[in-house]
Amino acid sequence: MIQSFIFDMDGTLFQTDRILELALDDTFEHLRSMGKWNSTTPIGKYREIMGVPLPIVWETLMPDHSKEERELTDAYFLKRLLENIRNGNGALYPDVKEVFTYLTENNCSIYIASNGLIDYLEAIVSYYHLDRWVTETFSIEQIDSMNKSHLVRSIVQKYGITNGAVVGDRLSDIHAARDNGLLAIGCNFDFAIEDELAQADVVIDDLIELKKIIRKES
Repeated sequence: MIQSFIFDMDGTLFQTDRILELALDDTFEHLRSMGKWNSTTPIGKYREIMGVPLPIVWETLMPDHSKEERELTDAYFLKRLLENIRNGNGALYPDVKEVFTYLTENNCSIYIASNGLIDYLEAIVSYYHLDRWVTETFSIEQIDSMNKSHLVRSIVQKYGITNGAVVGDRLSDIHAARDNGLLAIGCNFDFAIEDELAQADVVIDDLIELKKIIRKES
């Protein structure tokens, strides 16, 4: 039986798209007001790379800007994200709390491993009281390599996980599972890409399906 579940946050537990466009539009409007951006907000490009660490996001979206300008943009974007979370503009995916309750009742431990920053993750966990079920939340900021496989490895080593699964919507989650000898459960949600999901061991269309996986494995 799977004893430990390591969840991605964005596009897996949290419906990031609810606040993404708001924060991104605010950020690029801010850049336009300072004469540092003269085009539309690159929401499409952001969606294509959703799930990568934020430094890579700004390198991709703003390749001609300086590192300092990208860092300032990152800080502004994070501020807007946090405001939207705390104002209740975001949402968890359906059945997150029901599934978390079911997992803990079946003696499964729950962790979060995300490419999101620490403050961002803490805002979501706090607003939705996820710490009622989640043992610990891990951010890519805690890993020098900014590699999700290494982040998951740190969880595996810290908690001695031998029978577990990584649940996520992007290829980095699938690789993180495979690289650490865990089951790769792909989420066919908003930001998922078919070719990436094809590499998962199991694909789900709703988190409630994890109940069936638990029952099957027991």
